[in-house]
Amino acid sequence: MGRRSPAASIAANPVLVGAVTTLVVIVAVFLAYNANNGLPFVPTRSLRVHIANGAELVPGNEVRSGGFRIGVVDEMKPVRLANGRIGAELHLKLDKKIGAVPADTTVTIRPRSALGLKYVEFSKGKSTRTLADGALLPERQTSVPVELDQFYNMFDKPTRKAAQTNLEGFGNAFAGRGEDLNRFIAAAPALFGHLQPVMANLADPQTNLKDFFKELGDAARIVAPVSKVNANLFTEMADTFEAWSRDPQALKDTIAKQPATLDVATHSLRVQRPFLEHTASFSRDLNAAAGTLQGALPPLNRALEVGTPVTRRSVDLNKELQGAMDALRSLSEAPTTIGALRGLTDTVSTLQPQLRYLGPYVTVCNNWNMFWTFTAEHFTAPDSTGGAERALLNSAATQDDGIGAQGANEFAHGKNVLPNNGGVPNYLHNNFYGDAVTPDGKANCTIGQQGYPWSSNPYDPSPDKTYKRVAVDHPYQDHPVGPSYRQFDGAGHGVGLNTDAVPPGETFTARPGGRGVDTPVPIKPAGAP
Repeated sequence: MGRRSPAASIAANPVLVGAVTTLVVIVAVFLAYNANNGLPFVPTRSLRVHIANGAELVPGNEVRSGGFRIGVVDEMKPVRLANGRIGAELHLKLDKKIGAVPADTTVTIRPRSALGLKYVEFSKGKSTRTLADGALLPERQTSVPVELDQFYNMFDKPTRKAAQTNLEGFGNAFAGRGEDLNRFIAAAPALFGHLQPVMANLADPQTNLKDFFKELGDAARIVAPVSKVNANLFTEMADTFEAWSRDPQALKDTIAKQPATLDVATHSLRVQRPFLEHTASFSRDLNAAAGTLQGALPPLNRALEVGTPVTRRSVDLNKELQGAMDALRSLSEAPTTIGALRGLTDTVSTLQPQLRYLGPYVTVCNNWNMFWTFTAEHFTAPDSTGGAERALLNSAATQDDGIGAQGANEFAHGKNVLPNNGGVPNYLHNNFYGDAVTPDGKANCTIGQQGYPWSSNPYDPSPDKTYKRVAVDHPYQDHPVGPSYRQFDGAGHGVGLNTDAVPPGETFTARPGGRGVDTPVPIKPAGAP
């Protein structure tokens, strides 16, 4: 009988074993890969979501609802959102077992771990309207809150390293202060009892704590440019603390005196409170001036720049002034000083009215130069020795108030002529010295300019009425006639004659002993109405 050969075993064939193993591995890899894109062989539905930014999501991140996985992120790509900005579009694969998706469903990106892994939180809404498969969830129904990783990423590497160092130092400090922490915890209830009203005040809107932190930010911004100076300040403060540590007893004595000092300061501050309130009010009123001061700072800075050297030189000036003041003190203590001052006062009192009257004859009418000019000409008559005074003997008519009569008190009018001179009357209507200025201060140098005052006719057509003419004792007309020489202003332009006056800064009187221009006294001619 022939024997049948036994069937070959699979395990006995190494090629077949290798092929089966490879097939199992491929199936396992396929299942693992598809597990990141949704479980295989599980029916799904798709949903598109517009979101402001991708928030570091990657395909394969989970979609969770109520803590359970209901799908995965299948795809993500950039798109332009309805507001015109560039955002992200998520393609979500959702398990059909979650049912229909309401139209008011919201999506939020959440961190899954501190290492940066994210997931999509799916919150179903309550709307009766549902979204179809592949529908779009708009960006307004999504949110990307600031996450912990973003918070940490705002710090640069040196800041993160410094934070680590701080945490390590704080940890060591707390580890070595266990007993102190226990004491603090025991005393905390009393502390919190006092802390409650403090926190209530801070929470009160009138405290304006929000603006306080805002101003702190502004202060930090202002101080930032001088940060190096502040850092150097702390370095130098370390030297100060080192000096304190070398004499602990002195520091202890100083601290022991602090309670009494604080008591005095507390009492003093109560007294100073009105002053501080007034200072605050003054500061508020000063705000407008401070705003204006900004524009005035450039000239003020220049003034300070110029004034600083002058101030330095004033020290030497003060030293020299000290000697002058010592001499002045010695002079004031001398017994003869009072008598000299009295004599000087009398001299000034005597000269003042004379100078106020005579001054305009020089400063306005130029009489000083005119006198010496004509005096020089008066002594130029030639003779055998060179020159002599010009003199001429005139025979004067014998009449009342004639030019040769003594005691004449009027002009020569040819009145009461005696026959011993042939009966020829003598007439002389000439100016006498008048005032240099009018009572209101205008120039009025009448001598040599106007002829017979108050008349253009030197002879009266009715000789029997000549004596009735009005005698003039204040020779200026209805308007001033100006100075006797051309005056010029500071720019070299001629000044009008009728508008000239006493130079600025000078005082005067129109008549001897009269009052000045501030209280003028009009003087009328004799017989004038």
